[in-house]
Amino acid sequence: MLELTYPISMQDNFGRNINSLRISVTQRCNLKCFYCHKEGQDATDGEISPPEIEKIIEISAKLGMTKLKLTGGEPLLREDVCDIIQRASNHIHDISLTTNGTLLDQYCAELKDAGLKRVNISLDTMDSQKYKMITKTDALPQAIAGIEAAVANDLTPVKLNMVVMKGINDSDIEDMIHFIADNDDIILQLIELETSDISNEIYKRYHHDFTLIEGWIRRRGLRVQERELHHRCKYFIENGGGISEVEIVRPMHNTTFCKNCTRMRVTSDGKLKPCLLRGDNLVDIIEPIRNGASDEELTEMFKKAILLREPFWA
Repeated sequence: MLELTYPISMQDNFGRNINSLRISVTQRCNLKCFYCHKEGQDATDGEISPPEIEKIIEISAKLGMTKLKLTGGEPLLREDVCDIIQRASNHIHDISLTTNGTLLDQYCAELKDAGLKRVNISLDTMDSQKYKMITKTDALPQAIAGIEAAVANDLTPVKLNMVVMKGINDSDIEDMIHFIADNDDIILQLIELETSDISNEIYKRYHHDFTLIEGWIRRRGLRVQERELHHRCKYFIENGGGISEVEIVRPMHNTTFCKNCTRMRVTSDGKLKPCLLRGDNLVDIIEPIRNGASDEELTEMFKKAILLREPFWA
């Protein structure tokens, strides 16, 4: 594999090093989760091509970004997703992908060969009836098969993204902790419901107080580890003879989360998005690419977007 070297990452006006790029490659999805924030993006029919995505990644790598996450929608609905990963690996080696897992079993080996390192799999419950209520599908067996395939193909650690919703799946946390206890390659991420792109009614009805959840997890933890990203806490819990790793993701009203955010986002139609929870400061980079802008001009657009970043929760 080509050895890559990176410059020191750029800082925004608040001293945060921007070392991570998160690209939504599609808004299409084969599930219909009612709470989905769609990466904070309005509906669009446009998708950017693999060469265009590669150019964005190339510029970001020159600015010191060393981590790439591909998201959606459901990225595996793109037939060219392996081409995207292959191109990305020319510039960044730390490549991960967020998926609902239902198509993962079919593509794991190809994704690994293309250069994918890890996956996050969205799974809010192990209960088939609740899964159907949340996603409007009966695809739980396929999602579980995707988890097993990811572990078998060493796309690890596999992170299970569980969005906790009051009265829906908050009683399933224990089952999820038990599910991962016997597998060191799986980490559970408990994610707070966000306001982005859902109605206030849904948010008020289903948002769960994460102070209570994290307190319960903390009391059970054998030890705790703080990650660099958002200063998230990861707890190690003894469960049935195994150890479960549980990470807490609390974006709402969380100044620590914002203070330690190191990401730049790209929408599926090619706009730089400085903040998940804002849509009023986007920087269009795809039109300049299509109009033949130089690397120097594109670099300046990235710098502009980075300097537009400011903590949403301050």
